[in-house]
Amino acid sequence: MIDVFIAVLGALIVVVIIWAIVQYNALIKLRNLVEESWRQVDVELQRRHDLIPNLVETVKGYAAHERQTLEDVTAARNTAAEPGSSRTQQAEQENVLTQALGRLFAVAEAYPDLKANQNFGQLQAELTNTEDRVAAGRRFYNANVRALNTKVETFPTTLVASTMGIGREDYFEVVDPETREAPTVTF
Repeated sequence: MIDVFIAVLGALIVVVIIWAIVQYNALIKLRNLVEESWRQVDVELQRRHDLIPNLVETVKGYAAHERQTLEDVTAARNTAAEPGSSRTQQAEQENVLTQALGRLFAVAEAYPDLKANQNFGQLQAELTNTEDRVAAGRRFYNANVRALNTKVETFPTTLVASTMGIGREDYFEVVDPETREAPTVTF
């Protein structure tokens, strides 16, 4: 009787250990997917950062008296491009950069010669393409974060996650109120 009890208890312990190993490996896989998807977002953000100085130089030739806007874009780009920021800080810095770029494009609207400039048009199209790629990367990253966070917070996997030091990740969100605001259409 005791032998059967010990055998059942041993089998139960082996099953729990195997389950914990499987859950741990699944958490590591999700954490690595989050890291990989962040690296892809980071590549696209770097591409964006590389385009901005050329765009600013092009605008500078046409709108030299818009100095403050150009300086704001340059400062926002430099802050966003600095290494060492957390993902949350990076998202905030990118939102500031997006707002500054919006002001730059608003300035460009006032200069028909600038809008007609082929170099400016190509840079603007390239930046738009890059913005689309950043948005796609952000969606992929956030989907992986959601999967990891769900797994980390779901019982009983949360026991393995907390024991192994695997925690939640932050989403890469747009916090610009103007971006979230619905456009007004008037006829």
